[in-house]
Amino acid sequence: MPIFNVNDLGVFPRDEFEDVLASNAEYVKSFADEGLTGTAASGLAVITCMDSRIDPLGVLGKKPGDVKILRNAGARVTDDMLRTLILATYLLGVTRVLVMPHTNCRMASVSESQIHAAILEEHGIDTRSVEFRTVDDQESALRTDLVRIRSHPLLPAGLIVGGVIFDVHSGAIRPIEA
Repeated sequence: MPIFNVNDLGVFPRDEFEDVLASNAEYVKSFADEGLTGTAASGLAVITCMDSRIDPLGVLGKKPGDVKILRNAGARVTDDMLRTLILATYLLGVTRVLVMPHTNCRMASVSESQIHAAILEEHGIDTRSVEFRTVDDQESALRTDLVRIRSHPLLPAGLIVGGVIFDVHSGAIRPIEA
């Protein structure tokens, strides 16, 4: 018989998120961004990794409302990222895209098969039906992703596209020629 999980009923797991709720209550006290429109005030969209060491706004000297931030494992330009860029360019004021993977990324340090094997070994879950998009050569993968954006038929002509690699140790970004 399966174990019953109260979360299956849609009950919010308040105890497990108490830290988040308490932090938000403090945040609300000084919240001053109610006038933001939802468009990218600087015209910039950034595709970066989900790695919590990366603060895209801080790295780029921007503030809330300036940038559309898109994240996934490895900062890869997936079909879903392209779908989101189409929306961002036509509806949310994006005129330029910066793809920003980072140094010491787990997605650039292991193979696809190693990730599948680790999840199977540690959790007993077979994930071979999922493509995680690991990379052997981060700069080459970045160049490929830049081409994916530049050549997408539904993205506007004239969209400015660039790529940089963020150094998690120094905070610097290094432009990559594509």
